[in-house]
Amino acid sequence: MEYRSSVTNTPSIFNDVIGPVMRGPSSSHCAASVRIGRMARDLMGGELKEIQIEYDANGSLAATHESQGSDMGLFGGLLGWDATDDRLVDSADEIRKTGIRVYIKITDFGAEHPNTYKLSLKNAHEQHTMTALSTGGGMIEVIEIDGAMVSIAGDYYETLIFIGSGEKEILEHLIENVRSDEINLLRGDDIRFIEIKPQRQLDDKILSSLQSRFNIKGIRTIPPVLPMLSRKQMAVPFTDTAGLLIYNEGKRLEFWELAVHYEAARGNISHDDVFEKMRNIVEIMETSIEAGIQGTQNEDRILGYQSGAFLASMESGKLFDGGILNRMILFTTVMMEMKSAMGVIVAAPTAGSCGVLPGAVIGAAKEMGLSTDDMTRAMLAAGLLGVLIAARSTFAAEVCGCQAECGAGSGMAAAALVQLAGGTARQAVDAASMALQNIFGMTCDPVANRVEVPCLGKNIMAVGNALACANMALANFDAVIPLDEVIDAMDKVGKSIPHELRCTALGGLSVTDTSKEIKKKLDS
Repeated sequence: MEYRSSVTNTPSIFNDVIGPVMRGPSSSHCAASVRIGRMARDLMGGELKEIQIEYDANGSLAATHESQGSDMGLFGGLLGWDATDDRLVDSADEIRKTGIRVYIKITDFGAEHPNTYKLSLKNAHEQHTMTALSTGGGMIEVIEIDGAMVSIAGDYYETLIFIGSGEKEILEHLIENVRSDEINLLRGDDIRFIEIKPQRQLDDKILSSLQSRFNIKGIRTIPPVLPMLSRKQMAVPFTDTAGLLIYNEGKRLEFWELAVHYEAARGNISHDDVFEKMRNIVEIMETSIEAGIQGTQNEDRILGYQSGAFLASMESGKLFDGGILNRMILFTTVMMEMKSAMGVIVAAPTAGSCGVLPGAVIGAAKEMGLSTDDMTRAMLAAGLLGVLIAARSTFAAEVCGCQAECGAGSGMAAAALVQLAGGTARQAVDAASMALQNIFGMTCDPVANRVEVPCLGKNIMAVGNALACANMALANFDAVIPLDEVIDAMDKVGKSIPHELRCTALGGLSVTDTSKEIKKKLDS
């Protein structure tokens, strides 16, 4: 008998949209795989001797798992590292030094999602299987453990109790004595376990009592990997644009204030805590720009350090007078170079589009002489717009093409720029609607499997589009199509893009002769 209760999946600004803070070329590959690896490590109690990793032959990871950092991140997570660890680039060597045997196989196991990780884990005492998905922007979902279907997103202190016998008595005891959003009895391949989803780690005394009282084979706790935890029956003030505008009737809140109202309710934290969390993220972005503009180095990339030449050309008057846009282009380029050089970045909403928001917001704010608090308000506005996208679509290029990454980033940046200019919530929504309308059908076809070309150009295009649409909205241009309808249409268009043009390295620029030659040189 299986016992289940449902937990509302409500996007969080800090889980789904702005973040994670990470190193590596791709949040879908690097940051997500770090999280999957950490959860797999916890499932094994931190003790690993043999790991088999399978990527589906028809998914995106078959071609990109090495070049875009899936293996690197997964190994780091299995070693217990986080996504900002500066050792990640050497994780393949480090995991082998520990004596852990690692096998990678490309097989046709019928994965339904393009970013599927199928893991078989062993040590001297036990073995487990785990299947997990990278769902976009660093978000993950474990969908199978030991043959049992689960749904673990990394937003609870998951506790798994492996049962020898007496499942009914154990279940009744837990329901009566343990506070938890869900308590599920699951059956897998010759195994039974109870999944508990508490918001806090269960007390060791409770777990010790269970083991002494009942026939329990083992207990595993898998701590959360997301910054914002979930809870049953979360109540948020709105879930779509129409609801947002209704909520704001009579309140006249600025768009950033609506973001604070939403995230405070979503995360069960104070308004001040929401603001400070975002302020910290803005400061990380500023630090990355300051470091990157001094120069970056990494042999495993296509494009070298170019932002310094752009800055010198700006200052010497060699460029067209792009005004504020030139500063945005500069900062966008810097952030993309930091990403490719394994520097610390913020995926916002993804690593592949990490240049758009800081390029637009910090670039514009610096030119306008605005403060870090002003940038924080703008980034909160961007985060809220991202929530509206995440609630109806995806940030995964593997699912919807680059319109889900740079396209979404452009819409978010347009709303942020309206906020910087002192525009209204209505204008922020309209700016985003127009920006998103302009990017339908954008493919994801990275040259040589590196997230650099045409990614840099698309990030810069997204910034220019955001600036233009922000100005149009501030001048009260008519967006015509409501934002919710635009997001729905964008999702349908994205899923209609041929599989080969959705980050699989099977079409577009990725299969040109030059791309193949560059890949051959980088892989040698």
